[in-house]
Amino acid sequence: MIDSVLIANRGEVAVRVARTLRDLGMTSVAVFTDADAGALHTDVCDVAVRIPSYLDGDAVLAAAQAAGADAIHPGYGFLSENADFARAVQAEGLTWVGPPPAAIDLMGDKARAKQLARASGVPVVPGIEGEDVSLAELEAFVADHGLPVVIKALAGGGGKGMRVVREGDDVSRALDAARREAESAFGNGRVLVERYLERPRHIEVQVLADAHGNCVHLGERECSLQRRHQKVIEEAPSSVVDAALRARMGAAAVGLAQACGYEGVGTVEFIAGGPGSDRGDFFFLEMNTRLQVEHPVTELVYRVDLVAEQLRVAAGAPLDLEQDALIPIGHAVEARLYAEDPAAGFLPATGTVLAYREPTGDGIRVDSGIRLGSEVGTAYDPMLAKVIAHGPDRATALRRLDRALADFDLLGVATNAAFSRTLLRREDVRTGAIDTGLLERLLGELDTAVPDDLLPAAVWAAFSADTQALTVAPGPWRRPLADHGEARVDGETVTVGERQWHVRGRAANGGVQVEVEGIARRYAALSRPDVIWVGRDAHQAEVRTEVKVRSGTVAPAGSLEAPMPGTVLLVEAKNGDEVGEGDVLLVLESMKMELSITAPHAGTVEGLQLAVGDRVARRQPLVAVIAPS
Repeated sequence: MIDSVLIANRGEVAVRVARTLRDLGMTSVAVFTDADAGALHTDVCDVAVRIPSYLDGDAVLAAAQAAGADAIHPGYGFLSENADFARAVQAEGLTWVGPPPAAIDLMGDKARAKQLARASGVPVVPGIEGEDVSLAELEAFVADHGLPVVIKALAGGGGKGMRVVREGDDVSRALDAARREAESAFGNGRVLVERYLERPRHIEVQVLADAHGNCVHLGERECSLQRRHQKVIEEAPSSVVDAALRARMGAAAVGLAQACGYEGVGTVEFIAGGPGSDRGDFFFLEMNTRLQVEHPVTELVYRVDLVAEQLRVAAGAPLDLEQDALIPIGHAVEARLYAEDPAAGFLPATGTVLAYREPTGDGIRVDSGIRLGSEVGTAYDPMLAKVIAHGPDRATALRRLDRALADFDLLGVATNAAFSRTLLRREDVRTGAIDTGLLERLLGELDTAVPDDLLPAAVWAAFSADTQALTVAPGPWRRPLADHGEARVDGETVTVGERQWHVRGRAANGGVQVEVEGIARRYAALSRPDVIWVGRDAHQAEVRTEVKVRSGTVAPAGSLEAPMPGTVLLVEAKNGDEVGEGDVLLVLESMKMELSITAPHAGTVEGLQLAVGDRVARRQPLVAVIAPS
């Protein structure tokens, strides 16, 4: 019997697991690091224990013993697919809320997983499935099968350690980068190679198995809308999977789960044929031996609490679900809310959550790991929350999700909410004409600009905060804005630089209603001495009201600044080097993402004082490239 469960995770998944534990009358135990002291998941759980790292298995076990937990739920990420940790949990006499360690080992090794899939009759894509791949083997495979190919980490997932190679000259560089990223993310630098299918769909099947030989599937999820191999929008069921194909894919997933001795919740991922292929084609991709980020869409469509089912299986109970009774009801769509700035190339964003209000309404669910006052840094994954909408059909679910994103007030940290709304409103997305490369192809077309009305609304909000009133005081109010010039409010006229608007405002529903040139909208707004934040309909603007002077020596002309906070991963140049346009000078790492700092033009490297491992702040001068005179 399970009474108390330690959740070996953080953020929205820890909060979500704790919710089910409370519903079941079980005690929840959180763990947290110094960076997460006071985080939301520490408050929603009954007990919280400080640990040095979420990857420190010994510390997690010690926390479980100290708090009196009798089971550990790993969530996803961190130690969730670490078979050695699962064995250690069981060796301590605790219940592991996950699959058997042997199944984690087998399916976590992509090469062995492909071999088992093939032996189980599941179609697989041609590739090299050995213990590792040498450059010579990779070049030979390319010679036989052509380009493009994909190199990906044998361990882990989530797009980490993955590189698509389209040009022969990139083969060696991509292999080195994939190995380096895989080693950094998973502590295992081994990779495999597969033929890369153009414009496929990413469709995954949810399976659930017990220790008594029972296994069912809960249909499929469509996860084709991805950027940098990271899922952005997920839905269930897929718009291109009919009942017959669902039965075929489900049978393949169940067969594979049974072949590896699986127990608990897992996901078998497939890639389905793209344009010009048979609609019924599908190929094994990998199996995730854990709860998935996108599990809520399955829960809403099948009316099943997957975490509760995990706990039942872990406690030794047989499944009480029958395959014939598992029929999808309606449609569900999920959007991941990331701390990132689409207008700055989706670089990770940091800050403090200064305003926060979650959307509500029919069919709306929010799984969040943040709240008002939460600090968002670079130590962990940039996903802040998930917004999920369910409806009787796909069109209704999409509309509800779009509305929910518009109603989500979050100021202080840039997010992708407005970008997701733009994506959801596209005709190809609405009609389901999507594939895994669609989003990357569309990035240049999708509007990431902040609407024009946000600037005068922000100025009005700052003026109102300054005067503590929403009526115009006599005489003009002035404040210099970084990158915009002086802002002035005089009566109902707002002037910024050479632009001018007629503006009125009043308090409204926890924010302000600002009328700009005769059009009134509700804005979430706040003002601080050095910044004004304003947002509406998922759009947000950060307007700096003073220019901060950086400490240290004055950077030389031509300096390149850090576009995000992070850590120096590689230094590829030194002072005095002659470089050409596009040459890589430094590589930064932030939120598990690598970013190359390249020379904007030919010239000489100067002012480089950084070494591998150094931390850098956003907008910190890094290096200068001095063009020839």
